[in-house]
Parts: sequence; C-alpha cells; structure tokens
Amino acid sequence: MNINRGNLAGHEVLMDSWPEFKAVLIRPHREVASDDSDFYTNTYAVYYRDLGACRALLGSAINWDQAFCIHGLRDGLYEASRDIAQTKGAKLDVLCYFTYFHPDPSSMPEIRLDPAVKLSSLDVSHVDLLNETWLFGGNEKSRKYLASLIHHFPSACLLDATGRPVSWLASDAFGALMHGYTLPQHRRRGYNRVLSNVMAKRLHSLGYPSYCNVAVDNYPMQRLQEQEGFQRQPSLCHYIQCNAAVDRAPMLTPWAAGDSPA
Repeated sequence: MNINRGNLAGHEVLMDSWPEFKAVLIRPHREVASDDSDFYTNTYAVYYRDLGACRALLGSAINWDQAFCIHGLRDGLYEASRDIAQTKGAKLDVLCYFTYFHPDPSSMPEIRLDPAVKLSSLDVSHVDLLNETWLFGGNEKSRKYLASLIHHFPSACLLDATGRPVSWLASDAFGALMHGYTLPQHRRRGYNRVLSNVMAKRLHSLGYPSYCNVAVDNYPMQRLQEQEGFQRQPSLCHYIQCNAAVDRAPMLTPWAAGDSPA
C-alpha cells in the first residue's frame, strides 16, 4: 500500500510472470537491505495463488545469506520457506498471528477522550521510549527501524500533561497497525480502544485497509478487536525469521503479546 505513495520504505515488487501471475513478493531494494544482520529492515511480504510459483520466488528472490523476516497470510508459506532453508543450511523461527480486518472503519462509533490526555501523533523524539518498551527492541537496529516508522507512516499517541506519550499505536511499511503499547501505570483506561478507533479511521481516510496482526495468545487484544468490529481472517499470518547473518536476534512481533487492552 505504501509503494504507490512515494515508496518511503524503498520496496520493490517481483512476480513470477506478467500479466498473468501466480506469486508476488515484495522486498527491500538492495541499497536498503545493505546490512546483512538487520532483519528489522530486511523484510519481505509474500502473496501467492500457486505454492509452486511461491517456492520458486522464495528460492531465487531472497538473499538467504542475510537475516530477514517474511510476512505472509497464506497456508503453506512456512513449510515452503522451511524446505528452502534446509537446502540453504539456514535456521528459521516462526510466529503465528491472527489478522483482523475492519470492513468499514467509518462506521466505528465516535470516541470520548479522557481529559487527562491529549491526542497526538508520534514524533522522532519519542523513539527512545518506544525502543525501551518494545519487547523486541532495545538495540540500535530496532531504534533505527522504529524511527523510520514514526517518520514515514501514520501513528497516534496519547500524551500526558507533560507531553510524554502514555499510549501509542503505529503502522508499518505494509500498512498494518502495530506497536500498540500502553505504559503499565496507565492501563485499564480504554486507551488502546481509543487509538485503535482513531488509527483505523485515519488509515481508511487515506485509502489504506484497516488491519492488524494480534498474537494468538493475546486474548484481551483479540476481544478488543472483535468488539471494535474487526473481523478475524481465516488464515494465520506467519512471521518467519531467518537469522543466517547473526548468531542470535530477537523475534519480531507486530503487536506485543504482553500488552493488554487499556
């Protein structure tokens, strides 16, 4: 969704054939994926109608000598990636998420904002707070990644009286809502619900689909999405990580499993 809006993430699209195609792969330009150990930036998204065509693209269009992450919402993606990884001598880790899509965010009810907070957008001065609180952050590569998201893509946050974010929600290069978090002392006040409502409407008004990926064990967040009118999609979303270029790296997650609705 962001490629035709300036392509700020520096992605390119590959297909198995044209104009009739069976598989599509989105990957970063070579100059963007210049750090072999930066799986935060070296991200791919895959869609396919034919698993054989997908296997061919996965084997030929991905740099298996790098650390990277593949996103996909089709059955068979992990198995195809695993089989190729075995031939490359690479090790994969996988996390599965439920994808929630809202068919009409304009129908979502109006929200009432707690007078103790102010609605705003994230800016780069907030990146250290996000990096420190993100379960899979805390390093320079994750900080760079989060700063890029804040700089380029829509986000929302709630500020306290001092101007410090207490709850936030961002979106990524693939248009998904992610990085939802509320500081522990500010939870159970409905802040996640407010931000989910605001961001779904904002993305919809910009022509994006409104969707998010929620950890399969994050039951409170799943309930929140369903209460807000988001519909769970039938296939699991897979985040498949290859750590070929690093000994050990943290796993990515689109929405921290430990965060609960506030």
